Amino acid sequence: MQASDPTSPFATPVDGKQPDTAREIARLLAIMARLRDPETGCPWDIEQDFASIAPYTIEEAHEVADAIDRKDWTGLEGELGDLLLQVVYHAQMAKEAGYFDFADVARGIADKMVARHPHVFGSTRHDKTAAQQIADWEAVKAAERAARSADGVLDDVALGLPALLRAVKLQNRAARVGFDWPHPDDVLVKLAEELRELVEAREALTETEVFEEFGDMLFVVTNLARHLNVDPESALRAANSKFTRRFRSVEAALAAQGRRPQDSSLDEMDALWDAAKRAEKETSR
Repeated sequence: MQASDPTSPFATPVDGKQPDTAREIARLLAIMARLRDPETGCPWDIEQDFASIAPYTIEEAHEVADAIDRKDWTGLEGELGDLLLQVVYHAQMAKEAGYFDFADVARGIADKMVARHPHVFGSTRHDKTAAQQIADWEAVKAAERAARSADGVLDDVALGLPALLRAVKLQNRAARVGFDWPHPDDVLVKLAEELRELVEAREALTETEVFEEFGDMLFVVTNLARHLNVDPESALRAANSKFTRRFRSVEAALAAQGRRPQDSSLDEMDALWDAAKRAEKETSR
């Protein structure tokens, strides 16, 4: 659909008024500019830079994922706003430094989405499977990397990604050029090897060597997740939630007796844990 089509969502409103989305984005950008004003802004906001804000950006992205995991749709609205603020913050600092501004960011991602979806915005065939579209997507991204002179297969996998996510991306990149185990069973054999090495040699290893061996083991576990089509970050978040839920059940059971976990024994807490686990399975049936 062309932008000149008055029914297009990309078209300028006939009455010339800003749509709500554009108006609210403009308001948010103005608020951020005011917060960063050297004379009238907020002292804390003025002092920030890209490096100091980056941890908040990562945190807000995780909070978005958490709201989705909990199906907290009301909370998701607020979390997405917090994440959008991070984009606006970085864009304002970039504007002040003369690098780019929010419009450049929006234009860049819009252009990228159009270029990477020729089956939607171009004249290519629309009957491709999802797998074929993924292959096309990767071919486009490879061309983009070549244009940026990123010669190495792993060159532009971001260092700032969460470790599990970065491991998956590194492994996927290597797999595209044939550096990969052909079957999950091969990964399991390697995982057993890494576990055996860590257990058998831990007394003889230095702290640095234990650290390295443990990292190797986690890297192989991540590879196994990839071969099983499991997102390890999501799986670990789910495991964290399950652990929290069941431990709270243990705490509640002890509290009903006027006690706390530190007043109990491991055997008793383990029995309460198993009871919570059975109760969950019964409820899910």
